[in-house]
Amino acid sequence: MQLHLKQKYRFSPALVDTTLRDGEQAPGVAFSLQEKVIIARLLDSLGVEVIEAGIPAMGKIEQTAIKAICNLNLKAQVFVWNRLLLADLRASIACGARNVHICAPVSELHIKDKLSKNRQWVMDCLVRAIRYAKDYGCRVSVGAEDASRADFGFLLEYALLAQEAGAERLRFADTVGVMEPFGTRRVIGLMVEKLAIPVEFHGHNDFGLATANSLAAFTAGADYINTTVGGIGERAGNTCLEDMVKLFKNCVSSKEGTIKTDILEKLGNFVARAAKRPAQSFNRQLYCHKLKHGSKRTVFCLHGQAW
Repeated sequence: MQLHLKQKYRFSPALVDTTLRDGEQAPGVAFSLQEKVIIARLLDSLGVEVIEAGIPAMGKIEQTAIKAICNLNLKAQVFVWNRLLLADLRASIACGARNVHICAPVSELHIKDKLSKNRQWVMDCLVRAIRYAKDYGCRVSVGAEDASRADFGFLLEYALLAQEAGAERLRFADTVGVMEPFGTRRVIGLMVEKLAIPVEFHGHNDFGLATANSLAAFTAGADYINTTVGGIGERAGNTCLEDMVKLFKNCVSSKEGTIKTDILEKLGNFVARAAKRPAQSFNRQLYCHKLKHGSKRTVFCLHGQAW
């Protein structure tokens, strides 16, 4: 009798790796320019579909790294992360980026308590940002920050508006890692049912369920899954790239061989060294920092004063 995963799927999700953005939000992690370029090359060699290279609006050092990655002519699509502010998009376009991710909060906690704004402000800024990016010929994905704690009616309204304005993908973000697999499958299934554009899932590991939630999202119809190498990220980390690769290698019946698993060890060891984490306990080390935010990047992304 088989005790391992018996379910077989016809395809695996596209992997959106955010090691260079969300992974660098882990306490004590600051990759050098050379390290970022090497990580991007290794991710591309591995076969991930999308690399999230960073946040241009953070400043010149970040912009220099993003320009270098954009100029590598990788097979993977290189996306950059933006708030729904035109200043962010100007910085991205100045870097030569033409694949932009625009993120906005959708929960009342984030809209009112973090930003001191209202839903209409979010919707107005979202449409303006998408149209601005599209006018420059950019491919746009839109993120729903803290979607797991949002009112579903507003979340759906936000997603449909993003789709109508020209977004090509909707990222559902479990920003604080509070979801469980059954709820994930239910809500992602509803989003997939209502939207014509692909749905992407972004998980955090606060309850140790990031991989389980990502699998649940995929089985519900999500076409894209976010990962970081070793699961590195703020607090308890993100969905682990290695776990997802190994998982789908075992349970996808018609894998086309796009992921080169022989690259995994080299990639993981390099990121562990660059992140100053012991390679043999890479995932375990994340839990030492579970309750901490420890980087300029986290302040930039999450704190209301930055908006």
